[in-house]
Formats: sequence, structure tokens, C-alpha cells
Amino acid sequence: MAGLIGCHREAATTVLPAGGKAPEAGANSFVGSKAGDEREVAGIRLCWCPAGQFLMGSPPSEPDRRPDEDQVEVTLTNGFWMAKYEVTQGQWKRTIGKLPGDPTAELPEGDDLPVGNVNFAEAEGFCRKLTEQARASGDLPAGWEFRLPTEAQWEYACRAGTTTATAFGDRLSSKQANFKGKPYNGAEPGPSLGRAAKVGSYPPNAWGLHDMHGNTFEWCRDWYHPKLPGGVDPDLYAATATSRVRRGGAWTDDGWPCRSALRLRFEPGRRHDHIGFRVAAVRP
Repeated sequence: MAGLIGCHREAATTVLPAGGKAPEAGANSFVGSKAGDEREVAGIRLCWCPAGQFLMGSPPSEPDRRPDEDQVEVTLTNGFWMAKYEVTQGQWKRTIGKLPGDPTAELPEGDDLPVGNVNFAEAEGFCRKLTEQARASGDLPAGWEFRLPTEAQWEYACRAGTTTATAFGDRLSSKQANFKGKPYNGAEPGPSLGRAAKVGSYPPNAWGLHDMHGNTFEWCRDWYHPKLPGGVDPDLYAATATSRVRRGGAWTDDGWPCRSALRLRFEPGRRHDHIGFRVAAVRP
């Protein structure tokens, strides 16, 4: 595994000054000082992703890339907090109550397992409820909210400054992420669980985020369009299409769909046990 982790290319992310857009009064203390800073809000462990610029998508030379990954330059003018782990069943039950779907053999009930069988509207409902609870407790300052990350925020956090196919280099072993079957790009084979794992069971990326590759696919905020959104703070939440975006790969697939740039569509009303989400705390 050490050999694979050592394959990081020099980071291409440009981190912008800590301010980005001016924060609202009283929110200064909520801003992280450097990438990977951690804090806990409403029972959700968060990692700081600073404002910055990066190249989103994959180069033509990347093995197993897809046509909808053509690279674009992106600038994120505000830093944000990304959940360290995928939302767990325990967090769902504390915030919402009953799980959104019945347990399966691959995703049994367990508080430390990711929540699955959740459709897009339900994931958004969790974010709204979490925001209400965190504001009521005083943990979340005015001007901040929990929501699903945009595609750009998701990939930026997944890459954590890397330009390689994954946060661990240009290969991916199932010792580094929960997927089954063929490792990516000739990496060393590892466990092939064929089921969900407890969140945090695999190594984090450089910004402290676990399971950005594998375990469950994660809903993003954007509608799916074949061309990646570039530019400043891209957000296709209102650019209506037929499907939303899911990212990250899952225990159901080989290693190649776990790449940082891989994007798949899924109709927002549908659900499956291997599709969950993680939250971001942002200043809209």
C-alpha cells in the first residue's frame, strides 16, 4: 500500500487566501485555518476544504476514463467543511428516525454502516433537518448550512490536491477502498467484501476524508449534464435535467468506477442500497 500512496503527483490545487468571499459577522471562528482541519457539528465530523483552484475531470490518457470527463478549470471562492465519513445509519436515525429503506444482505442494519436506499429528496431532507438542529443548538453559525456537495466540491475534496486518477495515485487497490473485483490500473488485489463496510475502515485522503473512493456511491447536488461545469463556483442544482449526479464508486463494482473523475447519472426518485451520501457545511 505504501508504494501506491507514494504515487501522488505534485498537487495542482491552488489554495486561495483564507477569506475567499467575506464571511458573515460571527462566522470567522467557524472557518478552518488549513486543509484537513477537523471539527464536529451536530454529531458530524467535518474536514476543512479551503478555497482554491483545480482541474476537474480526467486527462485523455487516464485508463478507463469516460467521454463526460473532459477537463475544465474550476475556482471555488469559498472554503467549506466536508463530512469526514459518509452519513451513517446511526446519524440518520438520530436526525430523521426510521431508515429510508429495508436492510439487505449487503447493507444490513448497523449504526456505523453507511445509510443507503436513500433517494435524492430524502438526502436533501436530512441536510435541512441537520441544519435546523445544528442552528438550534448553536453549533452552526448563521450564514452556514448543511447540503449535498456540488460535483465540483465533491471532486475537489476527493482529490485533496492530487492530480492522479485517485487520491492514492494512478492505481487503486481494494486494500485502499471498498470495491469488489478487479483493482484499478494494475494495483495489488485486496479484500473483495461484496458488501458495505463500516465508515472509516479504509485509509483517508490527504485532507482526512474516508471512503471518497468506494463503499457507497454518493449523491451530489447537481443535475447531470454531459459536459462538466467549469468556471467560478459551478453549481447545476437548478439546471434541470432528468438525472442527478452520483460519485465515488461502491462495494458493488470493480476499481475503475472509484476514480476521482468518474461521474454517473441516477434518476433522483430512485434508490438502491449502494447509493448514499455525505454532507457539506457551506456558506451559500
